[in-house]
Amino acid sequence: MTTAILEKIESLPPLPKTIIEIEEFRKKSEKEISELVEIIEKDALIISTLLKISNSAMFGFRSKVETPSRAIGLLGINFTISIAIGGSVQNLLMVNLDPYGINSDDFMKASNLSSTLVSLWVSKINFELRDELLLPALLQETGKFILADVILTQGKADEFKEKIANGETIANAEKELLGVTTSEITAKIFKHWKLSDHLTNLIENVDNISKCDESIKSKVQILDVIKTACNISNPLSEQSVQEAISKAKSYGLDTKPLAKAIETLQDRLLDE
Repeated sequence: MTTAILEKIESLPPLPKTIIEIEEFRKKSEKEISELVEIIEKDALIISTLLKISNSAMFGFRSKVETPSRAIGLLGINFTISIAIGGSVQNLLMVNLDPYGINSDDFMKASNLSSTLVSLWVSKINFELRDELLLPALLQETGKFILADVILTQGKADEFKEKIANGETIANAEKELLGVTTSEITAKIFKHWKLSDHLTNLIENVDNISKCDESIKSKVQILDVIKTACNISNPLSEQSVQEAISKAKSYGLDTKPLAKAIETLQDRLLDE
């Protein structure tokens, strides 16, 4: 890992106090909605993000969601935590994502689609697993903010885009130009912020599943399928979906609930 990348990670601002409180709340075995509402109401950015996402077509709620407590009641505690942490992390890292051909709104949309797809798909497999994978699915592309900055600083944007245009996967293009991939950098960022080791370990291996510990491999494979379907450049496109289903088959996953979840999400997006 280059000095430039490490320096950018080391110079990141600390997590806001609200996020530290939410992370502590997340670790509790017994969670009360009232306590989470109390924490979230201290942070205007989180409230704004939560209400915006709650009222998006992704969820299809019939009436407008106007308060944090109603949003939490509809989304559930774990989904709300994921949105709160995800929105704050992305706000801290906001940089030009032009090397990836997207802007920060595109990034946030793809991230939120990822966590929604986890909710729709993985809840059909195992509800506890759904809760475990919501946050890593939402956050696993975070490292792209650092890598985009490095690509631009080093004047490699055109070379990077050319590799992608010629059919290279994003992960391979990152590895060739920078020596690292998004999942590795995301893990480094979260270690720097002292987020949970389990979250870090799940994300760290998504771009290199062959080296993944067997105890978490099936979870990392699901994250890879989610990342593929919700590709930041073209989430839920026909190509992205086909690649995701192909990967799911190769991992021995049941593709029927995955295909159904994707179809449901695509239908909701048509209503936007």
